[in-house]
Amino acid sequence: MFAEDARYQILKRLKNNPEISQRQLARDLGISLGKVNYCLGALIEKGMVKGRNFGCSENKGKYMYLLTPAGIENKAALTARFLKRKMAEYEALRNEIEEIKKDLSEEALQELARQSKEGAL
Repeated sequence: MFAEDARYQILKRLKNNPEISQRQLARDLGISLGKVNYCLGALIEKGMVKGRNFGCSENKGKYMYLLTPAGIENKAALTARFLKRKMAEYEALRNEIEEIKKDLSEEALQELARQSKEGAL
C-alpha cells in the first residue's frame, strides 16, 4: 500500500470510528501493526490527529483518535488525489478490457474463417 493511500485509509477510518484500535486498523488495512503505529505517530506529530486515552476505561492503553481541523483538511486533499488516481486506474483498465475484447473478437473471427475454410475443403 502506498504511504499516501495508507494515510488516506487511516484518516478515513479514524473519522468514522475514533475508538478503533491500532490492531484493528492493521487488520482492516492489511498492513502491519508497526506500520499503523508509525503512521499514527507521524499523523499525531504533524498535528492531523490527536490521540487521547480513555481516562475512565479499565484498559488504560485504549486510545481515541480524533482528526484535527488540519487532519480534516488533509483528508479532503488526500481524498481528491485518491479519487483522481483511482479514476485514472479505472479508465486504463477499461481501455485494456476493450483491447482484449477486440483481440478476442478478431481471434474468434479468424478461427471461424479457418474452420469454415477447412469445412469447405
